Parts: sequence; structure tokens; C-alpha cells
Amino acid sequence: MIPFRRRTRVGSLCIGLALSTVSAQPAAAPTFGGELAVTTDDIYHGYSETDHQAAAQLDLHLALSSGTFFGVWASSLRNDYLPYAAAHIETYIGQRFALSSDWSTSLTATNISYAGGHQYYSSDYQQLAASVAYLDRWTFSVAAIPSAVRYWYEYRVGRYAAYVAETSGQWWLTHGLYLTGGAGYYLFTGSRSGPYPQPSLGYVYGNVGLAYEWRDWRIDVGYFLTQKRVAELMPYDTANQRVAGTLSWRF
Repeated sequence: MIPFRRRTRVGSLCIGLALSTVSAQPAAAPTFGGELAVTTDDIYHGYSETDHQAAAQLDLHLALSSGTFFGVWASSLRNDYLPYAAAHIETYIGQRFALSSDWSTSLTATNISYAGGHQYYSSDYQQLAASVAYLDRWTFSVAAIPSAVRYWYEYRVGRYAAYVAETSGQWWLTHGLYLTGGAGYYLFTGSRSGPYPQPSLGYVYGNVGLAYEWRDWRIDVGYFLTQKRVAELMPYDTANQRVAGTLSWRF
């Protein structure tokens, strides 16, 4: 399997496995692939980027025999909802290292940008991530965001470093049916200086659900939980006690 992006975002946890999942045997030639998806709610790190509305998503990627992979992932957004952009676009490049026939680790650099709409300020940022994976069954990743946009409820207060730790897994049940789940912790650093000091603050989020695969099609349904504290850090609606579903097709 080549490293199709971790989204469809039903979400970052259930499909997070794909960030570092590549075939244990490197391909003899570059391999191109992609994924088309539609989701009922673009849930990411415990909040909804679409105000619990549907989104269309696309991933295109190329994997080299050396273990290097790169690509682009995009999702539609509501341009009347912060950050008032029409699309969320991620370009990424990474390197996978095979530890054994079952285990692998990856390093990935991602540029996250917001396009279109009527944005007042740039919300773009970059992320560096390291992950370890066991086949396509379990993954653990840590990520650093040097300059993430931080809010106090709906008020933008500046840029601060942020860190994310996530784990996710899927367990085969029967005939293409999987139990999925995961958990994560998002930490925003802060500063006690300046006229509006912001203390470091973090929150926990997670999800559990079911997935069904048939050939190149997959359906994910998840139940999401998030600490209410996320409302103090993000302008988006909290994805707490929410159900979301995604239909995706890989090619």
C-alpha cells in the first residue's frame, strides 16, 4: 500500500494510519495514487472546520522506491466560516523507513494553506511529524507546529508553537468490517509577557467507530469526543459527542 493521506477526516484518527503506511516491499518504479472522498463533517484535532457541514476532499500522491513520498491533499471549506477560506490545501513530502516486514517509521513535512474566500489574515502554517506504524493496524505520531494561529474563543491573539501527539488503530472484525479508534492531545504553548498573556493550554480528543471496505471503496462512521477546553483555543465548533461519516474511493 502506498501512503495515501490520512484523511478522509472522519478523521485524523481513523485514517491517520495512512500517513506512514507503505508497502513493506518497496516498489520497483514510482507509484501514483489518490483518493476521492465526501464527508458529512470535516473533523480535525477535535473540532469541525466546516461548522458540521459536508465537505469534498481529494488526495494525489507519488511514492518512490527509495521510500520518499509526496503529494497534495485538499478539502472544501465554508467561506463564511473562519478563516473565511474556500479550500484547505496541504502539500507534503516524507520519507519512510522500513524497520521490518511489519513495522515502519516516517518523517513528514507538511505545508498547510487556506485558499480562496475572503480571508482577512493568513492562517497558513507548517508542520513536522514523525510516526511509527505496525502494518495498517496501528500508528503513533508526534508533530510540531512552529507557528500555529492561536485564538481566544473567536478572537485571534497571535501565533505560538503547538505540539500534537496521536495514536490510532483499526481492528479487523469480519468480511471487510473494522473497528476503528484513537486519541490525541493538542498543546498550545503560550507567553506570559505582553499586554495579553496567554498561558500554555492543551486538550484531549478521541473517536471510536466502524469502517467497511469493499474493493477500493471505504465507509467510515465515527463517534467523536473532545474536551470543551478546545473552545478557548480554536474559533471552530467543538466536535464533542458528534457522529460523522465519510465515503472514500482510492485509485
